[in-house]
Amino acid sequence: MALMIPPVKLKWLEHLNSSWITEDSESIATRDGVSALYAKLLANKEAVLLPQQVLCLKGPQLPDFERESLSSDEQEHYLDALLGSQLALAKMVCSDSPFAAALRKRVLVLQRVFYALSNKYHDKGKVKQQQHSPESSAGAADPHAISERPRSSTDALIEMGVRTGLSLLFALLRQSWMMPPPPGPGGAPGGGINLCNDVIHTAIDVVSSLPPLSLANESKIPPMGLDCLAQVTTFLKGVTMPNSGADILGRRLASELLLGLASQRGSLRYLLEWIEMALAASAVVSAMEKNAAPHCQEGLMGYDCFMNILMQMRRSLGSTADRSQWREPSRTPDGLCSLYEAALCLFEEVCRMASDYSRTCVSPDSIQTGEAPVVSETCEVYVWGSNSSHQLVEGTQEKILQPKLAASFADAQTIEAGQYCTFVISSDGSVRACGKGSYGRLGLGDSNNQSTLKKLTFEPHRAIKKVSSSKGSDGHTLAFTTEGEVFSWGDGDYGKLGHGNSSTQKYPKLIQGPLQGKVGFNPPPQPELKNVLHYKQTKSRSRSEPPGGFWL
Repeated sequence: MALMIPPVKLKWLEHLNSSWITEDSESIATRDGVSALYAKLLANKEAVLLPQQVLCLKGPQLPDFERESLSSDEQEHYLDALLGSQLALAKMVCSDSPFAAALRKRVLVLQRVFYALSNKYHDKGKVKQQQHSPESSAGAADPHAISERPRSSTDALIEMGVRTGLSLLFALLRQSWMMPPPPGPGGAPGGGINLCNDVIHTAIDVVSSLPPLSLANESKIPPMGLDCLAQVTTFLKGVTMPNSGADILGRRLASELLLGLASQRGSLRYLLEWIEMALAASAVVSAMEKNAAPHCQEGLMGYDCFMNILMQMRRSLGSTADRSQWREPSRTPDGLCSLYEAALCLFEEVCRMASDYSRTCVSPDSIQTGEAPVVSETCEVYVWGSNSSHQLVEGTQEKILQPKLAASFADAQTIEAGQYCTFVISSDGSVRACGKGSYGRLGLGDSNNQSTLKKLTFEPHRAIKKVSSSKGSDGHTLAFTTEGEVFSWGDGDYGKLGHGNSSTQKYPKLIQGPLQGKVGFNPPPQPELKNVLHYKQTKSRSRSEPPGGFWL
Protein backbone atom coordinates (compact mmCIF):
# COMPACT_ATOMS: atom_id res chain seq x y z
CA MET A 1 0.00 0.00 0.00
CA ALA A 2 1.37 3.43 -0.89
CA LEU A 3 2.74 5.51 1.94
CA MET A 4 1.29 8.88 2.89
CA ILE A 5 3.35 11.65 1.26
CA PRO A 6 3.87 13.63 3.33
CA PRO A 7 3.01 11.37 6.28
CA VAL A 8 0.86 13.08 8.92
CA LYS A 9 -0.37 12.41 12.43
CA LEU A 10 -4.09 13.08 12.94
CA LYS A 11 -5.48 14.65 16.10
CA TRP A 12 -9.02 16.01 15.85
CA LEU A 13 -9.89 18.89 18.19
CA GLU A 14 -13.43 18.68 19.58
CA HIS A 15 -13.99 22.42 19.84
CA LEU A 16 -13.48 22.83 16.08
CA ASN A 17 -16.26 20.42 15.10
CA SER A 18 -18.80 23.21 14.59
CA SER A 19 -16.57 25.07 12.15
CA TRP A 20 -16.01 21.93 10.07
CA ILE A 21 -19.73 21.21 9.92
CA THR A 22 -20.37 24.60 8.34
CA GLU A 23 -17.72 24.16 5.63
CA ASP A 24 -18.97 24.19 2.03
CA SER A 25 -18.94 20.55 0.92
CA GLU A 26 -18.81 21.56 -2.74
CA SER A 27 -15.36 23.04 -2.27
CA ILE A 28 -14.03 19.54 -1.53
CA ALA A 29 -14.67 18.62 -5.16
CA THR A 30 -12.12 21.17 -6.42
CA ARG A 31 -8.36 20.92 -6.02
CA ASP A 32 -8.04 24.51 -4.78
CA GLY A 33 -10.82 24.01 -2.26
CA VAL A 34 -9.23 20.83 -0.92
CA SER A 35 -5.85 22.56 -0.64
CA ALA A 36 -7.40 25.38 1.38
CA LEU A 37 -9.17 22.96 3.74
CA TYR A 38 -6.02 20.85 4.10
CA ALA A 39 -4.10 24.01 4.96
CA LYS A 40 -6.72 24.67 7.63
CA LEU A 41 -6.00 21.23 9.09
CA LEU A 42 -2.31 22.05 9.26
CA ALA A 43 -2.90 25.54 10.68
CA ASN A 44 -5.13 24.13 13.43
CA LYS A 45 -2.51 21.43 14.10
CA GLU A 46 -5.12 18.70 13.59
CA ALA A 47 -2.79 17.18 11.01
CA VAL A 48 0.87 17.25 12.07
CA LEU A 49 3.50 16.57 9.41
CA LEU A 50 5.90 13.74 10.21
CA PRO A 51 9.48 13.36 8.95
CA GLN A 52 9.69 12.25 5.33
CA GLN A 53 10.48 8.58 4.97
CA VAL A 54 13.45 7.57 2.85
CA LEU A 55 12.55 6.03 -0.48
CA CYS A 56 13.95 2.52 -0.53
CA LEU A 57 15.20 1.58 -4.01
CA LYS A 58 17.07 -1.58 -3.03
CA GLY A 59 15.74 -4.62 -4.87
CA PRO A 60 16.01 -8.33 -4.01
CA GLN A 61 19.41 -10.04 -3.90
CA LEU A 62 19.68 -12.08 -7.12
CA PRO A 63 22.27 -14.82 -7.93
CA ASP A 64 24.59 -14.93 -10.94
CA PHE A 65 22.45 -16.76 -13.44
CA GLU A 66 25.37 -17.23 -15.87
CA ARG A 67 27.48 -19.21 -13.37
CA GLU A 68 24.80 -20.84 -11.20
CA SER A 69 22.28 -23.39 -12.31
CA LEU A 70 18.97 -22.86 -10.52
CA SER A 71 15.99 -25.12 -10.17
CA SER A 72 12.60 -24.09 -11.49
CA ASP A 73 11.36 -23.41 -7.94
CA GLU A 74 14.31 -21.11 -7.24
CA GLN A 75 13.79 -19.29 -10.51
CA GLU A 76 10.13 -18.78 -9.69
CA HIS A 77 11.05 -17.51 -6.21
CA TYR A 78 13.51 -14.92 -7.55
CA LEU A 79 11.05 -13.88 -10.28
CA ASP A 80 8.33 -13.27 -7.70
CA ALA A 81 10.76 -11.27 -5.56
CA LEU A 82 11.77 -9.13 -8.55
CA LEU A 83 8.16 -8.51 -9.58
CA GLY A 84 7.23 -7.65 -5.99
CA SER A 85 10.09 -5.14 -5.79
CA GLN A 86 9.01 -3.53 -9.06
CA LEU A 87 5.41 -3.34 -7.86
CA ALA A 88 6.44 -1.65 -4.60
CA LEU A 89 8.56 0.85 -6.54
CA ALA A 90 5.65 1.58 -8.90
CA LYS A 91 3.35 2.22 -5.94
CA MET A 92 5.82 4.63 -4.38
CA VAL A 93 6.24 6.52 -7.63
CA CYS A 94 2.50 6.69 -8.25
CA SER A 95 1.88 7.90 -4.71
CA ASP A 96 4.21 10.81 -5.39
CA SER A 97 2.08 12.13 -8.27
CA PRO A 98 0.08 15.38 -7.89
CA PHE A 99 -3.15 13.45 -8.32
CA ALA A 100 -2.33 11.02 -5.51
CA ALA A 101 -1.31 13.87 -3.20
CA ALA A 102 -4.56 15.74 -3.90
CA LEU A 103 -6.56 12.56 -3.38
CA ARG A 104 -4.98 11.95 0.04
CA LYS A 105 -5.70 15.55 1.05
CA ARG A 106 -9.30 15.10 0.01
CA VAL A 107 -9.61 11.90 2.04
CA LEU A 108 -8.19 13.63 5.12
CA VAL A 109 -10.61 16.54 4.78
CA LEU A 110 -13.55 14.17 4.30
CA GLN A 111 -12.46 12.21 7.37
CA ARG A 112 -12.43 15.42 9.40
CA VAL A 113 -15.89 16.52 8.20
CA PHE A 114 -17.32 13.05 8.79
CA TYR A 115 -15.91 12.99 12.32
CA ALA A 116 -17.48 16.39 13.07
CA LEU A 117 -20.89 15.36 11.73
CA SER A 118 -20.81 11.98 13.44
CA ASN A 119 -19.78 13.51 16.74
CA LYS A 120 -22.55 16.14 16.62
CA TYR A 121 -25.52 14.16 15.31
CA HIS A 122 -24.90 10.44 15.70
CA ASP A 123 -22.72 9.95 18.78
CA LYS A 124 -25.15 8.29 21.18
CA GLY A 125 -22.91 5.42 22.15
CA LYS A 126 -21.45 7.19 25.16
CA VAL A 127 -24.84 7.75 26.74
CA LYS A 128 -25.96 4.17 26.10
CA GLN A 129 -22.70 2.79 27.42
CA GLN A 130 -22.99 4.88 30.57
CA GLN A 131 -26.57 3.73 31.11
CA HIS A 132 -25.50 0.07 30.93
CA SER A 133 -22.33 0.44 32.98
CA PRO A 134 -22.04 -1.25 36.41
CA GLU A 135 -21.82 2.11 38.18
CA SER A 136 -25.09 3.33 36.70
CA SER A 137 -26.91 0.02 37.10
CA ALA A 138 -26.49 0.25 40.85
CA GLY A 139 -28.61 3.38 40.91
CA ALA A 140 -30.93 2.44 38.09
CA ALA A 141 -33.94 3.03 40.26
CA ASP A 142 -33.23 6.76 40.24
CA PRO A 143 -33.51 8.23 36.72
CA HIS A 144 -31.54 11.27 37.80
CA ALA A 145 -28.61 9.11 38.90
CA ILE A 146 -27.60 8.40 35.27
CA SER A 147 -25.15 10.95 33.95
CA GLU A 148 -22.12 10.99 31.72
CA ARG A 149 -19.70 11.62 34.56
CA PRO A 150 -19.77 11.79 38.37
CA ARG A 151 -21.22 14.99 39.77
CA SER A 152 -18.69 17.26 41.40
CA SER A 153 -19.15 20.12 43.83
CA THR A 154 -18.65 22.54 40.94
CA ASP A 155 -21.50 20.90 39.04
CA ALA A 156 -23.75 21.20 42.06
CA LEU A 157 -22.93 24.90 42.48
CA ILE A 158 -23.56 25.58 38.79
CA GLU A 159 -26.87 23.74 38.90
CA MET A 160 -27.90 25.62 42.03
CA GLY A 161 -27.01 28.91 40.36
CA VAL A 162 -28.96 28.08 37.19
CA ARG A 163 -32.03 26.90 39.08
CA THR A 164 -31.94 29.93 41.39
CA GLY A 165 -31.45 32.25 38.45
CA LEU A 166 -34.39 30.80 36.57
CA SER A 167 -36.63 31.01 39.63
CA LEU A 168 -35.61 34.62 40.19
CA LEU A 169 -36.18 35.44 36.51
CA PHE A 170 -39.64 33.89 36.52
CA ALA A 171 -40.56 35.79 39.70
CA LEU A 172 -39.36 39.10 38.26
CA LEU A 173 -41.26 38.52 35.03
CA ARG A 174 -44.49 37.75 36.88
CA GLN A 175 -43.99 40.84 39.05
CA SER A 176 -43.32 42.94 35.97
CA TRP A 177 -46.66 41.90 34.51
CA MET A 178 -48.49 42.74 37.73
CA MET A 179 -47.08 46.27 37.80
CA PRO A 180 -48.59 48.99 35.59
CA PRO A 181 -46.57 49.65 32.43
CA PRO A 182 -44.06 52.49 32.67
CA PRO A 183 -45.08 55.82 31.12
CA GLY A 184 -43.97 56.63 27.62
CA PRO A 185 -42.44 59.81 26.26
CA GLY A 186 -44.04 62.93 27.71
CA GLY A 187 -45.63 60.93 30.48
CA ALA A 188 -48.08 59.14 28.19
CA PRO A 189 -49.50 56.09 29.99
CA GLY A 190 -48.49 52.65 28.77
CA GLY A 191 -45.87 53.82 26.34
CA GLY A 192 -42.76 52.29 27.91
CA ILE A 193 -41.08 48.95 27.29
CA ASN A 194 -42.38 45.99 29.29
CA LEU A 195 -39.45 44.09 30.83
CA CYS A 196 -41.05 40.67 30.57
CA ASN A 197 -42.16 41.05 26.97
CA ASP A 198 -38.74 42.35 25.98
CA VAL A 199 -37.03 39.29 27.53
CA ILE A 200 -39.34 36.84 25.74
CA HIS A 201 -38.97 38.69 22.45
CA THR A 202 -35.18 38.40 22.75
CA ALA A 203 -35.51 34.67 23.40
CA ILE A 204 -37.69 34.32 20.29
CA ASP A 205 -35.03 36.03 18.19
CA VAL A 206 -32.37 33.66 19.53
CA VAL A 207 -34.45 30.53 18.85
CA SER A 208 -35.36 31.75 15.35
CA SER A 209 -31.70 32.26 14.48
CA LEU A 210 -30.82 28.63 15.23
CA PRO A 211 -30.56 26.06 12.40
CA PRO A 212 -33.58 23.74 12.12
CA LEU A 213 -33.76 20.93 14.71
CA SER A 214 -30.88 22.35 16.75
CA LEU A 215 -32.34 20.87 19.95
CA ALA A 216 -33.49 17.57 18.45
CA ASN A 217 -30.56 15.41 19.60
CA GLU A 218 -31.17 15.35 23.33
CA SER A 219 -28.22 13.00 23.89
CA LYS A 220 -25.94 15.97 23.13
CA ILE A 221 -27.72 18.27 25.60
CA PRO A 222 -26.49 18.02 29.20
CA PRO A 223 -29.05 17.07 31.86
CA MET A 224 -28.99 20.59 33.23
CA GLY A 225 -29.90 21.96 29.81
CA LEU A 226 -32.84 19.57 29.50
CA ASP A 227 -33.98 20.57 32.98
CA CYS A 228 -33.81 24.25 32.03
CA LEU A 229 -35.85 23.59 28.91
CA ALA A 230 -38.46 21.79 31.00
CA GLN A 231 -38.67 24.69 33.49
CA VAL A 232 -38.93 27.31 30.74
CA THR A 233 -41.61 25.28 28.95
CA THR A 234 -43.66 24.90 32.13
CA PHE A 235 -43.42 28.64 32.84
CA LEU A 236 -44.41 29.61 29.30
CA LYS A 237 -47.38 27.23 29.29
CA GLY A 238 -48.72 28.95 32.39
CA VAL A 239 -48.15 32.38 30.86
CA THR A 240 -50.18 31.61 27.72
CA MET A 241 -53.44 31.19 29.65
CA PRO A 242 -55.65 34.31 29.70
CA ASN A 243 -55.94 34.18 33.51
CA SER A 244 -52.16 34.02 34.06
CA GLY A 245 -51.80 37.72 34.90
CA ALA A 246 -49.65 38.44 31.86
CA ASP A 247 -50.73 41.10 29.40
CA ILE A 248 -52.01 40.23 25.93
CA LEU A 249 -48.67 40.79 24.22
CA GLY A 250 -46.88 38.66 26.80
CA ARG A 251 -49.27 35.76 26.29
CA ARG A 252 -48.87 36.05 22.54
CA LEU A 253 -45.06 36.07 22.72
CA ALA A 254 -45.07 33.12 25.13
CA SER A 255 -47.09 31.01 22.70
CA GLU A 256 -44.72 31.93 19.85
CA LEU A 257 -41.64 31.04 21.90
CA LEU A 258 -43.20 27.73 22.91
CA LEU A 259 -43.85 26.86 19.27
CA GLY A 260 -40.30 27.81 18.32
CA LEU A 261 -38.86 25.55 21.02
CA ALA A 262 -41.17 22.68 20.01
CA SER A 263 -40.08 22.90 16.36
CA GLN A 264 -36.40 23.07 17.32
CA ARG A 265 -36.72 19.99 19.54
CA GLY A 266 -38.27 18.19 16.58
CA SER A 267 -40.38 15.74 18.56
CA LEU A 268 -44.00 14.76 18.06
CA ARG A 269 -44.46 15.03 21.81
CA TYR A 270 -43.64 18.74 22.01
CA LEU A 271 -45.70 19.64 18.95
CA LEU A 272 -48.73 17.89 20.42
CA GLU A 273 -48.13 19.64 23.75
CA TRP A 274 -48.19 22.99 21.95
CA ILE A 275 -51.42 22.05 20.16
CA GLU A 276 -52.95 21.06 23.49
CA MET A 277 -51.86 24.39 25.02
CA ALA A 278 -53.28 26.40 22.11
CA LEU A 279 -56.64 24.60 22.27
CA ALA A 280 -56.82 25.02 26.06
CA ALA A 281 -56.08 28.75 25.80
CA SER A 282 -58.68 29.11 23.04
CA ALA A 283 -61.27 27.32 25.18
CA VAL A 284 -60.67 29.74 28.07
CA VAL A 285 -60.99 32.70 25.72
CA SER A 286 -64.28 31.34 24.37
CA ALA A 287 -65.62 30.91 27.89
CA MET A 288 -64.62 34.48 28.79
CA GLU A 289 -66.29 35.86 25.67
CA LYS A 290 -69.58 34.23 26.64
CA ASN A 291 -69.59 36.00 29.99
CA ALA A 292 -68.22 39.38 28.88
CA ALA A 293 -67.68 41.51 25.83
CA PRO A 294 -65.27 39.79 23.41
CA HIS A 295 -61.74 41.14 23.21
CA CYS A 296 -60.49 41.17 19.65
CA GLN A 297 -56.85 40.64 20.69
CA GLU A 298 -57.33 37.58 22.88
CA GLY A 299 -56.35 34.05 21.70
CA LEU A 300 -54.05 35.26 18.93
CA MET A 301 -50.41 34.86 17.89
CA GLY A 302 -48.13 36.26 15.19
CA TYR A 303 -49.13 35.06 11.72
CA ASP A 304 -45.62 35.35 10.24
CA CYS A 305 -44.05 33.48 13.16
CA PHE A 306 -46.47 30.58 12.77
CA MET A 307 -46.20 30.42 8.97
CA ASN A 308 -42.39 30.41 9.06
CA ILE A 309 -42.43 27.25 11.17
CA LEU A 310 -45.27 25.71 9.18
CA MET A 311 -43.51 26.31 5.86
CA GLN A 312 -40.33 24.79 7.25
CA MET A 313 -42.27 21.62 7.97
CA ARG A 314 -43.98 21.67 4.59
CA ARG A 315 -40.73 22.04 2.72
CA SER A 316 -39.72 18.69 4.14
CA LEU A 317 -42.58 17.06 2.21
CA GLY A 318 -41.33 18.38 -1.13
CA SER A 319 -43.84 17.87 -3.94
CA THR A 320 -45.30 14.69 -2.43
CA ALA A 321 -48.11 16.48 -0.66
CA ASP A 322 -51.08 17.99 -2.46
CA ARG A 323 -50.52 21.70 -1.96
CA SER A 324 -54.11 22.53 -2.89
CA GLN A 325 -55.27 20.78 0.30
CA TRP A 326 -52.97 22.69 2.65
CA ARG A 327 -54.79 24.65 5.36
CA GLU A 328 -53.61 28.06 6.49
CA PRO A 329 -54.96 30.26 9.29
CA SER A 330 -56.73 33.51 8.50
CA ARG A 331 -54.60 36.62 8.87
CA THR A 332 -55.97 39.66 10.65
CA PRO A 333 -55.17 43.22 9.54
CA ASP A 334 -52.75 43.43 12.49
CA GLY A 335 -50.71 40.46 11.19
CA LEU A 336 -52.10 38.00 13.73
CA CYS A 337 -53.92 34.67 13.54
CA SER A 338 -56.15 32.65 15.82
CA LEU A 339 -54.50 30.18 18.19
CA TYR A 340 -57.35 27.78 17.49
CA GLU A 341 -56.82 27.88 13.72
CA ALA A 342 -53.05 27.60 14.18
CA ALA A 343 -53.51 24.49 16.33
CA LEU A 344 -55.73 22.87 13.69
CA CYS A 345 -53.27 23.70 10.90
CA LEU A 346 -50.34 22.33 12.87
CA PHE A 347 -52.21 19.15 13.80
CA GLU A 348 -53.16 18.61 10.15
CA GLU A 349 -49.53 19.11 9.16
CA VAL A 350 -48.33 16.60 11.75
CA CYS A 351 -50.84 14.05 10.41
CA ARG A 352 -49.68 14.70 6.86
CA MET A 353 -46.04 14.26 7.84
CA ALA A 354 -46.85 11.07 9.73
CA SER A 355 -48.68 9.72 6.69
CA ASP A 356 -45.75 10.63 4.46
CA TYR A 357 -43.34 8.97 6.88
CA SER A 358 -45.47 5.84 7.24
CA ARG A 359 -45.28 5.29 3.50
CA THR A 360 -41.61 4.39 3.93
CA CYS A 361 -42.38 2.14 6.92
CA VAL A 362 -45.16 -0.01 5.49
CA SER A 363 -44.41 -3.67 6.07
CA PRO A 364 -45.65 -6.11 3.45
CA ASP A 365 -46.83 -8.27 6.37
CA SER A 366 -49.63 -5.76 6.87
CA ILE A 367 -51.07 -6.39 3.40
CA GLN A 368 -54.06 -8.68 3.68
CA THR A 369 -55.79 -10.27 0.70
CA GLY A 370 -59.09 -8.58 -0.15
CA GLU A 371 -58.61 -5.71 2.28
CA ALA A 372 -58.01 -2.08 1.48
CA PRO A 373 -54.36 -1.10 1.30
CA VAL A 374 -52.78 0.19 4.47
CA VAL A 375 -51.37 3.25 2.72
CA SER A 376 -53.31 4.72 -0.17
CA GLU A 377 -51.16 7.77 -0.89
CA THR A 378 -48.86 7.78 -3.87
CA CYS A 379 -45.10 7.97 -3.57
CA GLU A 380 -42.37 9.45 -5.69
CA VAL A 381 -39.87 7.21 -7.44
CA TYR A 382 -36.77 8.51 -9.20
CA VAL A 383 -34.95 6.36 -11.75
CA TRP A 384 -31.57 6.58 -13.43
CA GLY A 385 -29.04 4.42 -15.26
CA SER A 386 -29.39 2.01 -18.17
CA ASN A 387 -32.79 1.75 -19.87
CA SER A 388 -31.66 -0.56 -22.68
CA SER A 389 -34.59 -2.94 -22.19
CA HIS A 390 -37.14 -0.39 -20.90
CA GLN A 391 -36.48 -1.58 -17.35
CA LEU A 392 -36.98 2.01 -16.15
CA VAL A 393 -40.33 2.39 -17.98
CA GLU A 394 -39.20 5.42 -19.94
CA GLY A 395 -40.04 6.12 -23.58
CA THR A 396 -36.54 5.91 -24.99
CA GLN A 397 -33.82 3.34 -24.41
CA GLU A 398 -31.12 5.93 -23.75
CA LYS A 399 -29.21 6.11 -20.49
CA ILE A 400 -30.71 8.32 -17.81
CA LEU A 401 -27.75 10.16 -16.35
CA GLN A 402 -29.56 11.97 -13.53
CA PRO A 403 -32.40 10.92 -11.20
CA LYS A 404 -35.69 11.40 -13.04
CA LEU A 405 -39.19 11.31 -11.59
CA ALA A 406 -41.06 8.27 -12.97
CA ALA A 407 -44.84 8.59 -12.71
CA SER A 408 -45.33 4.93 -13.67
CA PHE A 409 -44.10 3.83 -10.22
CA ALA A 410 -46.35 6.22 -8.28
CA ASP A 411 -48.25 3.52 -6.37
CA ALA A 412 -45.25 1.30 -5.68
CA GLN A 413 -44.79 -0.10 -2.18
CA THR A 414 -41.68 -2.14 -3.01
CA ILE A 415 -39.43 -2.15 -6.09
CA GLU A 416 -37.06 -4.94 -7.04
CA ALA A 417 -34.42 -4.37 -9.73
CA GLY A 418 -33.42 -7.59 -11.52
CA GLN A 419 -31.16 -8.36 -14.47
CA TYR A 420 -32.41 -5.71 -16.96
CA CYS A 421 -35.94 -6.01 -15.55
CA THR A 422 -38.00 -4.42 -12.79
CA PHE A 423 -40.76 -5.72 -10.50
CA VAL A 424 -43.18 -3.51 -8.55
CA ILE A 425 -45.35 -4.62 -5.62
CA SER A 426 -48.43 -2.45 -5.14
CA SER A 427 -50.28 -1.84 -1.88
CA ASP A 428 -52.87 -4.50 -2.76
CA GLY A 429 -50.19 -7.20 -3.08
CA SER A 430 -50.24 -7.35 -6.88
CA VAL A 431 -47.00 -7.50 -8.89
CA ARG A 432 -46.18 -5.76 -12.16
CA ALA A 433 -43.08 -6.15 -14.31
CA CYS A 434 -41.28 -4.49 -17.20
CA GLY A 435 -37.96 -4.74 -19.04
CA LYS A 436 -36.18 -7.64 -20.67
CA GLY A 437 -38.37 -10.73 -21.09
CA SER A 438 -35.97 -13.43 -22.30
CA TYR A 439 -36.35 -16.86 -20.67
CA GLY A 440 -39.70 -15.72 -19.26
CA ARG A 441 -38.01 -13.73 -16.52
CA LEU A 442 -40.92 -11.26 -16.33
CA GLY A 443 -43.47 -13.99 -15.59
CA LEU A 444 -45.88 -12.67 -18.23
CA GLY A 445 -46.12 -15.88 -20.26
CA ASP A 446 -43.70 -15.00 -23.06
CA SER A 447 -40.10 -13.90 -23.69
CA ASN A 448 -40.90 -10.48 -25.13
CA ASN A 449 -39.52 -7.22 -23.77
CA GLN A 450 -42.10 -5.13 -21.92
CA SER A 451 -41.84 -1.33 -22.17
CA THR A 452 -44.61 -0.63 -19.65
CA LEU A 453 -45.52 -2.19 -16.32
CA LYS A 454 -47.79 -5.21 -16.78
CA LYS A 455 -49.54 -7.19 -14.06
CA LEU A 456 -48.54 -10.79 -13.36
CA THR A 457 -51.08 -13.57 -12.76
CA PHE A 458 -50.64 -15.90 -9.78
CA GLU A 459 -52.49 -19.20 -9.72
CA PRO A 460 -53.83 -19.74 -7.16
CA HIS A 461 -54.40 -16.04 -6.49
CA ARG A 462 -52.12 -14.69 -3.78
CA ALA A 463 -51.03 -11.30 -2.42
CA ILE A 464 -47.26 -10.85 -2.69
CA LYS A 465 -45.21 -9.13 -0.02
CA LYS A 466 -41.64 -9.74 -1.23
CA VAL A 467 -39.96 -10.29 -4.62
CA SER A 468 -36.31 -11.21 -5.19
CA SER A 469 -34.89 -11.32 -8.72
CA SER A 470 -31.46 -12.64 -9.75
CA LYS A 471 -28.81 -10.13 -10.80
CA GLY A 472 -26.96 -12.51 -13.12
CA SER A 473 -27.30 -15.57 -15.39
CA ASP A 474 -30.43 -15.51 -17.56
CA GLY A 475 -32.82 -14.20 -14.94
CA HIS A 476 -35.18 -15.90 -12.51
CA THR A 477 -37.38 -14.54 -9.75
CA LEU A 478 -38.87 -15.70 -6.45
CA ALA A 479 -42.02 -14.21 -4.88
CA PHE A 480 -42.99 -14.61 -1.22
CA THR A 481 -46.73 -14.40 -0.43
CA THR A 482 -48.52 -13.05 2.62
CA GLU A 483 -49.45 -16.65 3.45
CA GLY A 484 -45.82 -17.79 3.53
CA GLU A 485 -45.76 -19.54 0.13
CA VAL A 486 -43.12 -19.14 -2.59
CA PHE A 487 -43.64 -18.74 -6.34
CA SER A 488 -40.83 -18.83 -8.93
CA TRP A 489 -40.42 -18.24 -12.66
CA GLY A 490 -37.80 -17.53 -15.34
CA ASP A 491 -34.65 -19.47 -16.29
CA GLY A 492 -34.67 -22.95 -14.72
CA ASP A 493 -31.08 -24.10 -15.29
CA TYR A 494 -29.60 -26.21 -12.50
CA GLY A 495 -33.07 -26.60 -10.96
CA LYS A 496 -32.90 -23.06 -9.55
CA LEU A 497 -36.71 -22.63 -9.70
CA GLY A 498 -37.35 -25.52 -7.32
CA HIS A 499 -39.90 -27.31 -9.50
CA GLY A 500 -37.94 -30.55 -9.82
CA ASN A 501 -36.62 -29.84 -13.32
CA SER A 502 -34.44 -27.43 -15.31
CA SER A 503 -37.20 -26.08 -17.55
CA THR A 504 -37.92 -22.43 -18.19
CA GLN A 505 -41.06 -21.22 -16.43
CA LYS A 506 -42.79 -18.24 -18.07
CA TYR A 507 -45.62 -17.88 -15.53
CA PRO A 508 -45.35 -17.69 -11.73
CA LYS A 509 -45.61 -21.23 -10.38
CA LEU A 510 -46.08 -22.27 -6.78
CA ILE A 511 -43.14 -24.26 -5.39
CA GLN A 512 -44.45 -27.48 -3.86
CA GLY A 513 -42.61 -30.67 -2.97
CA PRO A 514 -40.92 -30.38 0.44
CA LEU A 515 -42.12 -26.77 0.80
CA GLN A 516 -45.81 -27.65 0.46
CA GLY A 517 -47.63 -26.76 3.65
CA LYS A 518 -44.63 -24.86 5.02
CA VAL A 519 -45.03 -21.24 6.12
CA GLY A 520 -42.19 -18.77 5.61
CA PHE A 521 -40.70 -16.62 8.33
CA ASN A 522 -42.49 -13.34 9.07
CA PRO A 523 -40.02 -10.54 9.90
CA PRO A 524 -40.66 -8.37 12.97
CA PRO A 525 -42.93 -5.34 12.53
CA GLN A 526 -41.52 -1.97 11.57
CA PRO A 527 -40.61 0.43 14.41
CA GLU A 528 -43.20 2.91 15.56
CA LEU A 529 -43.13 6.53 14.51
CA LYS A 530 -40.78 8.13 17.02
CA ASN A 531 -40.08 11.59 15.68
CA VAL A 532 -42.05 13.13 12.83
CA LEU A 533 -39.81 16.19 12.56
CA HIS A 534 -36.95 14.13 11.31
CA TYR A 535 -38.98 14.39 8.16
CA LYS A 536 -38.80 11.93 5.22
CA GLN A 537 -36.84 8.71 5.20
CA THR A 538 -35.55 7.38 1.90
CA LYS A 539 -34.57 3.97 0.57
CA SER A 540 -32.21 3.63 -2.37
CA ARG A 541 -30.85 0.77 -4.41
CA SER A 542 -27.19 -0.12 -4.05
CA ARG A 543 -24.83 0.93 -6.83
CA SER A 544 -23.55 -2.65 -6.89
CA GLU A 545 -26.82 -3.83 -8.40
CA PRO A 546 -27.41 -4.04 -12.17
CA PRO A 547 -27.64 -0.85 -14.29
CA GLY A 548 -30.70 1.19 -13.42
CA GLY A 549 -31.43 2.84 -10.10
CA PHE A 550 -34.42 3.72 -7.97
CA TRP A 551 -35.03 6.16 -5.14
CA LEU A 552 -38.28 6.00 -3.18
